[in-house]
Amino acid sequence: MRILLVHNSYGKHSGEETVVENIQRLLEEHGHSVPNFARSSADITAMPLGRTRAFISGVYSVASKKKMRNLLAAERPDVVHVHNLYPWISPSILPECRKAEVPVVMTLHNYRLVCPNGLHMVKGQVCERCRDGREYWCVLRNCEGSLPKSVGYALRNFTARRLGLFTENVTMYVSLTEFHKTRLIAEGVPEARISVVPNTVPLSLANGKWHNGDYVGFAGRISPEKGIRTFLSAARMHPDIPFEVAGDCWRMPELVGDSPSNCAFHGYFTGARLTQFFQEARLFVVPSIWFETFGLTAAEAMAASKPVIASDIGALQETVDDGVTGLLFEPGNADDLAEKIQYLWARPELCREMGQAGREKALREYSPQKYYERLMQVYNKAIELGPGGPKQ
Repeated sequence: MRILLVHNSYGKHSGEETVVENIQRLLEEHGHSVPNFARSSADITAMPLGRTRAFISGVYSVASKKKMRNLLAAERPDVVHVHNLYPWISPSILPECRKAEVPVVMTLHNYRLVCPNGLHMVKGQVCERCRDGREYWCVLRNCEGSLPKSVGYALRNFTARRLGLFTENVTMYVSLTEFHKTRLIAEGVPEARISVVPNTVPLSLANGKWHNGDYVGFAGRISPEKGIRTFLSAARMHPDIPFEVAGDCWRMPELVGDSPSNCAFHGYFTGARLTQFFQEARLFVVPSIWFETFGLTAAEAMAASKPVIASDIGALQETVDDGVTGLLFEPGNADDLAEKIQYLWARPELCREMGQAGREKALREYSPQKYYERLMQVYNKAIELGPGGPKQ
């Protein structure tokens, strides 16, 4: 099969980039041809009038539309698999796929179809005012902290919605969890056009020998919605327990200086060093305060046989089985988190039992082979339904 992957990467490497890279590698390992339509948000600061050009292209990119038309003619893919389109690519490419009679599969890594900033969060609080076609709230609340940026985000959602760029041209949507799927259905996406395909995690995480663990770990994007401040508050309550963080602090550089003495920041890890970071922890915390669509760090920690303490919010309720593969705590409640950290830290044997249960779930639900089987089912269904899917 020939699959054209479409992705606008972010300015800094994120979990979404990891997922896209894993998908391409997995498909190629199974003998598929995987051409790319790729752009990077890092280009915004590297070119003249970058922000202005990104504003315009995010709403509707004529250049991307033309490039997509040429790519479709040259590559003749069986399926187009879309991930992130903003800001350089834009949904303008989607009607070209329908014209070329190529079905589109779109993986939704966030809530950007209905929330301009994709997070359902403003100023540290959950916000759902933009649902049901009310993206103007992004401007009224200045969700991005920059009025031009908030206007751009709202305008591109409005344009895509009014022109039906997604609803009339995407054949199948991929959600990451059942929680994510129910939210899409509530926004009017037909259930028959949504398939749940949880992210995959590398099996290398599951190959290490059991280690009791020397610290409480946090790995991933360091930004407000990830609940890092809750994590640091809990660390202050347990000065006798080591806490360690793997992630780039460019969004919140002030945290390093403000963190307690028992918390170490290591920066961004990849490959073997990241695997080692997972394997040497006793437990992991995923303290998000937004509606996570999956919780990749939680799944990776489970694959590494580590229990996970996660916020009781969004899809984390589904990824982490409370009392089995870890514990859930009230989002943003540092006292509740600190109590659960103390409980598990003092019970290494329970950590081992929960870690084993997590590993079994990861191997069963999040293995590359399982992901590949699910993804191929989606591709085949998209081809069966045809470009744009059934008429509404």
